[in-house]
Amino acid sequence: MQIGLLGKANVGKSTFFSAATETPVPIGNFPFTTIQPNVGVAYVKSDCACKHFEIKHQNPLCVNGTRFIPIKLIDVAGLVPGAHEGKGLGNQFLDDARQAEVLIHVVDIAGTTDIQGQPVPIGTHDPIEDVNFVENEFDQWFTDILRREWDKLTREIEQKRAKLTDGIAKRFTGLGIKDYQIQDVLHKLELSSKNPKEWNDSDIQTFVKELRKNTKPFIIAANKADLCKDLDIIKKIPDTIVVPCSAETELLLRKASKSGMIHYESGDEKFSIVENKEILPQQQKALDLVNNVFTKIHSTGIQKILNLAVFDLLKLIVVFPVEDETKLTNKNGDVLPDAKLLPHDSTAKDLAGLIHADIAKGFLHAIDCKTKQRIGGDHKLKHGDVIKIVSTLSRG
Repeated sequence: MQIGLLGKANVGKSTFFSAATETPVPIGNFPFTTIQPNVGVAYVKSDCACKHFEIKHQNPLCVNGTRFIPIKLIDVAGLVPGAHEGKGLGNQFLDDARQAEVLIHVVDIAGTTDIQGQPVPIGTHDPIEDVNFVENEFDQWFTDILRREWDKLTREIEQKRAKLTDGIAKRFTGLGIKDYQIQDVLHKLELSSKNPKEWNDSDIQTFVKELRKNTKPFIIAANKADLCKDLDIIKKIPDTIVVPCSAETELLLRKASKSGMIHYESGDEKFSIVENKEILPQQQKALDLVNNVFTKIHSTGIQKILNLAVFDLLKLIVVFPVEDETKLTNKNGDVLPDAKLLPHDSTAKDLAGLIHADIAKGFLHAIDCKTKQRIGGDHKLKHGDVIKIVSTLSRG
């Protein structure tokens, strides 16, 4: 799965990306630092199944019973108003993020950059303007896709060569939008039965906005929150999950942890200095600043944003596939080797298909390793399930 990292220039997207993925990328205090999209691996956190079975196992992605599950994070170059019209670096920004299932919009909540991404004094720019303009760019992008073939679409429907849902879905296939998602929006807005020739501008704009919200949901990373004079401004951002964060603080903590100076895991609300570790005055000053950030916003917010995006917005679940239901191992003897992210209504056969298409093709049944019960292909999986797939391929 892929999460897109969006926002105007110079709000800390590249810092957020580096902090989440520990991948070094150019970080600069000027627009268009990021020209090509950077792709890296970040992690969401969930309980490992080893807790349920009260076992210990050696797996670098399980730390004291907490499982780190990899996700793809793409840092898209900074947006400017009018990007959908080709301004700035134009549609490249939006195009880079087209396959993202959820979008993290990094906002300079402290108002230290203007709408073009140029530095201004703290609090002199309204971050709500940034929230609105990025969402508007996406809505305009969606609108342009639909409008440019609207006449052709209405003729196809009139001549009964296409149905409304199929016709719209065809125009949005490049964005990974599915037929059922379009049908849901049409039904919700009561547009399913309305003749497309009778749609007015308001119908199209309302449909497009709802489709974007349903298929490319946003979560706001209120970055530079530690610099913000009044965090109550977050309450003015409606209908969106907003999380105060400090990407710069997370990056500092990860580097300090990697160097062996402190004990810290992403998402922690505190850190501790490694025993007998000598701390230089400059390093201590930086760590004191981190404590000030924690006092104000309790954590850096980076891990919380990733987890909310995956588990709350996308409503994904974690399932552990194994090949031996008794030992909970794969064929190499590794205990609980994999953790898979699936949609919340996934079935045992869906899991089989995620492992390998041939395993799904030869699916016989599955075993719920927690209950030891045999389950069928249409059995709906739950968060934390440990599942063995039995298939003709696995038998042979």
